Amino acid sequence: MRIKPDYNLNSIFDIDEEELLNRGIKCIFFDLDSTVMQSKSGKFTPETLEFLNRLSNTFKVAIVSNNCKKHYIDKVEEQCSIRIYSNAKKPDIKVLKLACKDFDIDPKNAAMVGDRPLTDILAGKKANMMTILVDSISKDKETPVVRFVRWLERLTIQR
Repeated sequence: MRIKPDYNLNSIFDIDEEELLNRGIKCIFFDLDSTVMQSKSGKFTPETLEFLNRLSNTFKVAIVSNNCKKHYIDKVEEQCSIRIYSNAKKPDIKVLKLACKDFDIDPKNAAMVGDRPLTDILAGKKANMMTILVDSISKDKETPVVRFVRWLERLTIQR
C-alpha cells in the first residue's frame, strides 16, 4: 500500500500556518512521541511549547497519541494546556472522530501531523483529514536502527 501525505516536511516548525488557513484548516492534531517531543522523554522543549501555544491562538490544537501509560500522559499534561487524547490506537480513527466531535470540527477542516506514515498519516487519511508527515523532532538523537526502520516505513509513502 502507498500512502501520500498532503505535505512532507522536515519538522513541525516548517508548517505553513497561512497555507493551512487558506485550505480551510481550523484544527491541528499532533502525534506526541517523536513529533512534538523526543520519544519517551515526556518533556517538551521550550521552543515546541512556544510553537504549540502560538498555533493555539489561530487553530484548535490537540495531541492524539497511541501512548497508553497514564503516568506518562499525566506528566505531559502538566506541562501544557493542550488537550491530549491517549491510547488512540492509530491507524484506528475512533479517537480522531471523538476529537473532531469534541472540537465541533468537520474532519475535512482538520489536519493530522505525525512522524509515522503507517499510524499517523494513515489514520488522518482514513478520517478524511489533511495530513502532514514530519521527520522525528529528535532525529539527531535516534539510533541507526531506528533511523533505518523509519527509512523502511517511508518506502510506503508517495512523494
